[in-house]
Amino acid sequence: MITKDAEISAPVVPAPRAAPPQQRPRKARRAWDEAPRWQIYLPLGSYLLFTLIPFYWILLFALRPAGSTSLVPWPMTFEHFEKVWTERSFGTYFQNSVLIGVATLVMTTVIALAGGYALARFDFRVKRGFMLALLCSQFVPGALLLVPLFQIFAELQMINSLGSVVIAETVFQLPLSMILISGFIRNVPYSLEEAAWVDGCNRFTAFRIVVLPLLRPGLIAVGSFAFVHAWNHFLFALMFLSNQDKQTIPVGLNTLMSADSVDLGALAAGGIIAAVPVVVVFAFIQKWLITGFSAGAVKG
Repeated sequence: MITKDAEISAPVVPAPRAAPPQQRPRKARRAWDEAPRWQIYLPLGSYLLFTLIPFYWILLFALRPAGSTSLVPWPMTFEHFEKVWTERSFGTYFQNSVLIGVATLVMTTVIALAGGYALARFDFRVKRGFMLALLCSQFVPGALLLVPLFQIFAELQMINSLGSVVIAETVFQLPLSMILISGFIRNVPYSLEEAAWVDGCNRFTAFRIVVLPLLRPGLIAVGSFAFVHAWNHFLFALMFLSNQDKQTIPVGLNTLMSADSVDLGALAAGGIIAAVPVVVVFAFIQKWLITGFSAGAVKG
């Protein structure tokens, strides 16, 4: 019989320690993970240099005096910019390009938003055929649209009108814009609209309150793409606009080149004027642009 004193005085045997967990063998690093930094920076730096040299060359011709052969734009002059802005009517060309670009942006976004919502939310008999027609229309070059569009605008007496270029640019941009927006709307859960309907909203109100705020990246992507294309497009403005006070910047740049000579300083200054708005637009919207195009292309 074991007494309490014996039980208290009995030595306490420590419990055996648990074996430490076995560490997984460290995965061997691959050869390209240990590449020296110069193997990364050298090709990137070479590509950056190859990209920036043409821009520096344009700045050199635009900022150095006429007749100079210096490789550094010093002394710096802005006479070429003053020449193209006043003497070559680039102020008027710039205004016309802005009007066409903004009008194309608005029309393309509104129409593509309505069409994209119909493609994303409704099922109808010719939906697959309509989507196939939209995709196939991207293989049609814009030059093939010149003759039918010119005849239509001539019947409507819209030749030499900025509205004709806006309509042509919108028609050319709508298929891709509609496909992108429909893919972006599919990413918005349909249950959000149903919840808004239960709360008493109609379809349009539910779309405006619930869906439209979530489409901001997609709308910015589509609108910016339409604006940049309308800003840089040369063919429609050349064919549908004949008066000098209705021309756009791409057509104005073409007038700086003749068969006998080319004013390189004025041409470079005009190119910078044409490029600055596009660079500024992409600098401010690049985050939404990448998000919008990637999201719209996931479930197109």
